[in-house]
Amino acid sequence: MRFIYRQETWVLTIQGWIVTLVSITTLMVFLLNYIHPFLAPISPIKADILVVEGWVQDYVIKEAIQEFQKGGYKKIITTGLTIEQGSYLTQYKNFAELAEATFIALGFEQDQLIAVPGSSVVRNRTAASATALRQWLVNSDLTIDSINLYSYDVHARRSWMIFKQALAPEIKVGVIAAKPLSYDPKHWWVSSEGVRSIISEIVAYLYARLIDWRR
Repeated sequence: MRFIYRQETWVLTIQGWIVTLVSITTLMVFLLNYIHPFLAPISPIKADILVVEGWVQDYVIKEAIQEFQKGGYKKIITTGLTIEQGSYLTQYKNFAELAEATFIALGFEQDQLIAVPGSSVVRNRTAASATALRQWLVNSDLTIDSINLYSYDVHARRSWMIFKQALAPEIKVGVIAAKPLSYDPKHWWVSSEGVRSIISEIVAYLYARLIDWRR
């Protein structure tokens, strides 16, 4: 009977450890400095329509009004699905109509607003909003070849990708990500809110990137 045996193994040399530590440090520095700008892009294009995701906070809607005024848009379209909490306490049953009402309450002209609610789904909610927008555009009298999507913080990258997929190839899509108020985007790692937002959105983005939602 044998209780021990000799086995040959590979281990890192000093030079190997140095290269490994430098690589890990470089990756960490890259993530800390560039992951938030990647997930929260600001890349608008020339467009007549500003599409606002209706679930965003009120201050984001205020910023969207400022973007509309300086961007030369003709209409704002709000998107969004069913409101799942508090729907019994409000007359608005979806985020698209709630956002539209918020725009009006802030003094925005009603004839420049269009609410496009999506169907109620459990999964792929952003895709459902994008699909509803495409269907509405197909059936509308508006001639649109480009839009800018106004979204919130690190959710913007994923929304941008999905809306581009849903509206391609007829309609080009730009994006504007509103900055968060709950943490500093340049130092997101010192805030629990920032860390949670980054990690959850990285996972969600990779899922949306690798899984074809159109199936």
